[in-house]
Amino acid sequence: QVQLVESGGGSVQSGGSLRLSCAASGNTYSNYCMAWFRQAPEKEREGVAAINSLGKTDYAEYVKGRFTISRDNVKNTLYLQMNSLKPEDTAMYYCAASASAYCGSLWSRGADFGSWGQGTQVTVSS
Repeated sequence: QVQLVESGGGSVQSGGSLRLSCAASGNTYSNYCMAWFRQAPEKEREGVAAINSLGKTDYAEYVKGRFTISRDNVKNTLYLQMNSLKPEDTAMYYCAASASAYCGSLWSRGADFGSWGQGTQVTVSS
């Protein structure tokens, strides 16, 4: 398994930006599909964005055009650049690693991800 530690969360006003980071250690990070998920209070966890080992990305509809996922395989770090933030983006954000190099079409369900970080809180005020 790979160990994951998120950082970069905080409080911003609507329309603002944040960049989340996820530092990975352990097994070979570059071989894994990586993703960001989020969970708001009293809501189910939902997939935000994913990136496979070759750098191909996929996004949930509600963040397309606003969020960008990227990875640095030298620094073993996953990023999520979040622009034009909205109050409905308020949630705990988690990064996750899959044992597979490819994310698959059902990645947003989260079932294929065996390693999870502890989360970082993002709060967007109106």
